Amino acid sequence: MSLSPAPQTNPIPGRLTRVMIVDDSAVIRGMIGRWLTEAGGFDIVATASNGRMAVDAAERSKPEIILLDIEMPEVDGLAALPLILKAHPASKVIVISTLTQRNAEISLKCLSLGAVDYLAKPESARAAGAANDFRRNLIEKLRALSETKARPSRTFTVPAPAIVSPAPVPLTRPSAAKPQCLLVGSSTGGPRAVERVLLDMKPALATIPVLIVQHMPAMFTAVFAEHLQTLLSVPAREGRDGDAVVPGTILVAPGGRHMGVVSSGGKATIRLNDGPPENFCRPAVDVLFREAATVYGASALAVVLTGMGSDGTHGARFLTKAGATVIAQDEATSIVWGMPGSVVKAGLAHEVLPLESIGRSLKGLITGASK
Repeated sequence: MSLSPAPQTNPIPGRLTRVMIVDDSAVIRGMIGRWLTEAGGFDIVATASNGRMAVDAAERSKPEIILLDIEMPEVDGLAALPLILKAHPASKVIVISTLTQRNAEISLKCLSLGAVDYLAKPESARAAGAANDFRRNLIEKLRALSETKARPSRTFTVPAPAIVSPAPVPLTRPSAAKPQCLLVGSSTGGPRAVERVLLDMKPALATIPVLIVQHMPAMFTAVFAEHLQTLLSVPAREGRDGDAVVPGTILVAPGGRHMGVVSSGGKATIRLNDGPPENFCRPAVDVLFREAATVYGASALAVVLTGMGSDGTHGARFLTKAGATVIAQDEATSIVWGMPGSVVKAGLAHEVLPLESIGRSLKGLITGASK
């Protein structure tokens, strides 16, 4: 298998992030270990071939990040995850699995149990292109998590008192227009954050359409939409080209396709496209925000949740220029403060709020009630 050079990301000088690799394949364990060693900044403190071994190794070696395979003998990843977090609660677990509907469902379940992210493994190690993508994404995720302060955010409850991160620049004023569409952008740690926000604003969901871009591979987004529908008892599905954007419906951008919105005959409709990635992402939050700014103007309401990178910042500029309102999750409650932090630092956020306050704020803006 021919692989491209390791991604040129900069490790924190003088610091090695402690990593444990859990996979039943010795080839995969060895390959990932070699990649991380070549990338620099990582210390492989333990490996395990099944969940039972992983629990013991986590307690003994105290890794900061754990790469956890789903399909393993004796004790699989789903069963092992809560035991691992009980043995070493401070660890951040990334679930890795091949791309199947069953594994997508299990991966989302793992996120609800405390995993912070997921990564799709290539089906064959002989597929050089897929392996290169996996390698790059893996190292980028690990680097982002390495630079994030440890937070005890295993459940929806955030320890009090919640601290709102100070904005490095003055914030703009929110729109006075009544919101006609809610736009949500998220990535690493996003599924649980999206759940929390929508649950907290549930009474308002019937009055407004919700469009979500969550960085996920194909198949995962359909499962995520189904999960939201079950959780919220609100119609939710992947967006389809030409779908009407109507109140009381949640549309999730399908993995691998950009989702935007256009005005057709005076009505807003979904537009999907297979254009090039933006910010290395497809779907990209920027695409949705940019097109929604044209359709909704000041009546758009957007929230940028936890995630690595800066996707959403460019689109937020279009939104704020159009007079729309943008809310960003604060650093203290974000798994990774890349996306919301970029929006805040660019001076594009009207509010910077902890996760447990965002839904209440959105509900107040949508219904006109005080927050």
